[in-house]
Amino acid sequence: MSAIASKAGPVSSRSGRRRPKAGWNLLGLLVFAVAGFPVYWMLNTAFKPAKDAIDPDPSLLPTALTLDNFRRALDIADFWGPVGRSLIVSLAVVAIGVVVGLLAALAISRFAFRGRKIVIVGILAVQMVPLVAMIIPVFLLLNDLDQYDKLSGLIITYLTFILPFTVWTLRGFIVNIPRELEEAAMVDGCSRTGAFVRVVFPLLAPGMVATSVYGFIQAWNEYLYALMLLSQKNQTATVWLSNFSTKHGTEYAPMMAGATMMAVPIVALFLLVQRKMAAGLTAGAVKG
Repeated sequence: MSAIASKAGPVSSRSGRRRPKAGWNLLGLLVFAVAGFPVYWMLNTAFKPAKDAIDPDPSLLPTALTLDNFRRALDIADFWGPVGRSLIVSLAVVAIGVVVGLLAALAISRFAFRGRKIVIVGILAVQMVPLVAMIIPVFLLLNDLDQYDKLSGLIITYLTFILPFTVWTLRGFIVNIPRELEEAAMVDGCSRTGAFVRVVFPLLAPGMVATSVYGFIQAWNEYLYALMLLSQKNQTATVWLSNFSTKHGTEYAPMMAGATMMAVPIVALFLLVQRKMAAGLTAGAVKG
């Protein structure tokens, strides 16, 4: 009897462990379904005929597939111009933001200076200000600087929003890198700059990738400031999507086709750097 009980004990404990695991798996599938359904519906609407997109009783599964919506999206207005301008703005914001943010984060985390805590609190305070509240001041400032309706003005505006997050995030990565690594490199003959480039910088690569992807997505998807600060001839890809809404109604199928084409660069970027991004996000959450 004791032998049977000893055998039944591990079996029951294993089954008890499987039930919570199955529950978490079901919860994960539910979250994935809720988060992924809008993407599925966008693709479904993009490939279905335009008349089916406004059907009051839509079908969850596509009944017919067509590429006419993509042709309409490319013909309704210049597509490659707004996409090219969005790429220029997003890449410029990422490049400048990472360089400036890295230097600022390094100064805050590695050097002691007067007003250091005030700078850190100021970085957090800037992120709490609603973007809508700064539209008029930003517009007046860019107009005085002759940067209204210019991509350079939009880049400067995006930097003011993305830099605080970049500095704060990279500061967390730098703080988690022990100073002893730099000191050991300096003992071996490296200068402070050489120790940073050869020791600290490679360890920061995952964090920089994660921060860059965040900045790129923010700049690529931003709509309000791009609408207010640029004219129609200089519009970005997000503003270009508004061409499908007219006084005669909204062309939902071509709009979803345009949104699908806009999502391709983001998806491609994420697929290229997903491993580095996941490593960066987890590394920033660990006290090393």
